Amino acid sequence: MGKYNFGSMDFIASREGTWTNAVDRIPIPGATIKEGFSKIPMWVADMNVPTYEGIPAAIIERAKQPHYGYFYQPKEYFDAIINWQKTRNGIDLKPENIGYENGVLGGVVSALNIFLRKGDNVLLHSPTYIGFTGCITNNGYKIIHSPLYRDAEGIWRMDYEDMEKKIVENKIHATVFCNPHNPSGRVWTKEEIEKAFAIFKKHDVMVVADEIWSDLILKGHKFVSTANVNEDARMRTITISAPSKTFNLAGFVGSYRMVYNPKLIDQMNKETSLSHYDSMNVLWMHSLMGAYDQGGMEWVDELCDLLTQNVDHAYKVLTEKVKGVKLAKPEGTYLLYLDCTEWLEEHNMTIEELQRKGVEYGVVWQDGRPFHGPNSIRINLALSHDAVVEAFDRLDKYVFNA
Repeated sequence: MGKYNFGSMDFIASREGTWTNAVDRIPIPGATIKEGFSKIPMWVADMNVPTYEGIPAAIIERAKQPHYGYFYQPKEYFDAIINWQKTRNGIDLKPENIGYENGVLGGVVSALNIFLRKGDNVLLHSPTYIGFTGCITNNGYKIIHSPLYRDAEGIWRMDYEDMEKKIVENKIHATVFCNPHNPSGRVWTKEEIEKAFAIFKKHDVMVVADEIWSDLILKGHKFVSTANVNEDARMRTITISAPSKTFNLAGFVGSYRMVYNPKLIDQMNKETSLSHYDSMNVLWMHSLMGAYDQGGMEWVDELCDLLTQNVDHAYKVLTEKVKGVKLAKPEGTYLLYLDCTEWLEEHNMTIEELQRKGVEYGVVWQDGRPFHGPNSIRINLALSHDAVVEAFDRLDKYVFNA
């Protein structure tokens, strides 16, 4: 047993009726839960565990002050980010390298706006995070996918030959690089990132690095920050990060960017000033400072132990008890991405029917097709271990092997 409490099935029930998407909503059309089965939410990337206690303490302390007017970011705010990134990820930052973004997707769009013109092509790996698809296409850019593939050991890999081919054929000069990768859970190695950046340098491709998952690394793996593999990467990369996935703070919206290139810093400052709405919420600032301390680091270490345990259990059930479902074992994040093609063919069932069947027994999982994977399901494992065990027991008995 660790120091921190990561909840139980009772914690999930306590969230019901609090206007929470993860618990109050079911994302599978026409799906309902059978009487006698409790709801186990395993879809949107929202953790069903209580967050680190330092966060509500910091928010409550600030909320006690009966004034909520204009404010500035103090030295303590920048120090929290600098210390966190140095200690956790070996990243050296100065305050001038750090800027605010109204969420990671907002930062992605701002970066693409300084790299490209509307109508230009952007390279992304597939399967692709659904949020990228929405924000990039909604803002007038066209996504060109370079599919990841699973090697002989089942590990997701980049297809460098395909990446270069797509870059040349489609005259691509910007890419969104997800590290760790959502939804595959792949944590890219230094060598893999360097190989990708050799292509980006060769063809003058600028990089937006989404590192929102960088704290959630499973045992046996190590995160390498995209911009820190070499000097060229530092100069062509805008990195976006946040405590929101790490500590379940998505409802506060905010994120921060890390940029080394002075020209890109100036361009991003100008771009984010244009709407006059890309500004920080005071409680978001205090939530970050409450999260990014020594206790928060210990909490994340224990959380990663829990996520590793959950991934090990889920992977074991799916690989040993379920035939026809293919998956790679995640190295980071808390997401599983299932390819159910063979299982569906064997059982003469559609992906819609399988998804509804899971929900019928209380496992509220997510349609994986919007992530650009046919016959796919995405499963969120950020729950207490007893909830994960219960969910996969139901999937084994009532869904896949009924």
